[in-house]
Amino acid sequence: MSHSLGTLYLIPNTLGEDSRVEQLPWVLPNETILQTAKLTHWIVEDAKTARAFLKAVDTISPLACSIQTMQMSEWRGATRNAKYGDAVKPSELLKPLLAGHDVGLMSEAGVPGVADPGAELVLAAHQLGAKVRPMVGPSSILLGLMASGLNGQRFAFQGYIPHDAQERINRLKQLEIESRKLKQTQIWIETPYRNTAMLMACLSALAPQTLLCLGVDLSLKSEMATTLTIAEWRKRYPNEAACVGLQNRPTVFLLLG
Repeated sequence: MSHSLGTLYLIPNTLGEDSRVEQLPWVLPNETILQTAKLTHWIVEDAKTARAFLKAVDTISPLACSIQTMQMSEWRGATRNAKYGDAVKPSELLKPLLAGHDVGLMSEAGVPGVADPGAELVLAAHQLGAKVRPMVGPSSILLGLMASGLNGQRFAFQGYIPHDAQERINRLKQLEIESRKLKQTQIWIETPYRNTAMLMACLSALAPQTLLCLGVDLSLKSEMATTLTIAEWRKRYPNEAACVGLQNRPTVFLLLG
């Protein structure tokens, strides 16, 4: 007996460390929460984080089965999975779709497939001929752009900037040149513990009149989105010690030359 293919649902996650029970009604539409509660097959970046998210969902909409009985596989991207000693392929993880089961794909934070290894699985689902349904939820990249006041008609997301100090400076200068030439907002993210180093690099590398936005703790109670010129940022944060309040907080960086 043949089965019709299941649907791959792209389930957004919360963006930070605030109570998920409090956050869910604020950042996820009811339809997203209801669909999440129905799913019994999951592909997630980290099972522990996923279980905490599903436990919060259960307080709003009862889950279709217990978390313990769900089928849950981890996927960190082909390179990182191999590093963890897991050679599983996307097609293997998506086998439940072939049996007619709907599958949820969950990111660690924000929306799957954007700055997220889930994109490889989404492409594999398309190659299987399965339906892919993105559910509405928070994206720090778009929230940062919305709050920045910078050009929302033309923008580019650059992922992560190099960690090496000189390479980082060179890349920032290159992004500034491209931004000025194309009138394009440049967006990137950083590992939170490197926020201070990134901001100091921006203040060192970029022109005084360039606009820089920091979107910090977006969607959380401690949220801050501020756009200033580099000259103004230099007055606010004259040295690394002044940046201590930014360290270890999820941050989106945006510039417009």
